[in-house]
Amino acid sequence: MQLKLATLGRKVPYCAVLVLGLGLMSMPARAQQHEIGLTLGSIVSQDRAATDGTKLSLSSAAALQANYAYRLGGAHFASVSIAVHFLANGSRSISSANETLPRSVATLYLTPDVVVKFSPGGRLQPWGTIGGGYAQYESSKELLDGSANGGKIRIHRGALVYGGGIDLAIWSGLALRAEVRGLIASVAHVENTADVNPHAEHDN
Repeated sequence: MQLKLATLGRKVPYCAVLVLGLGLMSMPARAQQHEIGLTLGSIVSQDRAATDGTKLSLSSAAALQANYAYRLGGAHFASVSIAVHFLANGSRSISSANETLPRSVATLYLTPDVVVKFSPGGRLQPWGTIGGGYAQYESSKELLDGSANGGKIRIHRGALVYGGGIDLAIWSGLALRAEVRGLIASVAHVENTADVNPHAEHDN
């Protein structure tokens, strides 16, 4: 979770989010190179505190994910792919004694990554990934005290993504996927008129 109160000198250097997902994906035949996946997951709720002790809580939220991967090559024990991962979640409620914070925040990530998959021809296929790309944070137009948010509504940042999971082949060309992803971004500014910025997630 990120919290930046720039005008008050309170700052957390980065924000992180933890995403758990379960979905369905295409599983390419050995001669094919394209892989497409759709996953429904959840961003875990989190409590965070700025360096001055100000506490902030973000609720959990559903995470809609889509993934495309292109296999560069490999052998029977492992394969390497380049991929693009998209994640979006609806508004996450913010709770804090500091009522100058936005009432909620939503996030979107678009992150190219590199995927290493083990036993790509097997029924169970573990994999890991790391990459980086774009993050957008959109705060509510209303603050916790009911007043209008006079700061920036949308903030754009770079993001790092990492994670792993396992694919279970269930039918010709289809597999079930279970995954865990972490997303880390530089301080997210969900600003208001006081230049206060919250974002808590183990997704900034």
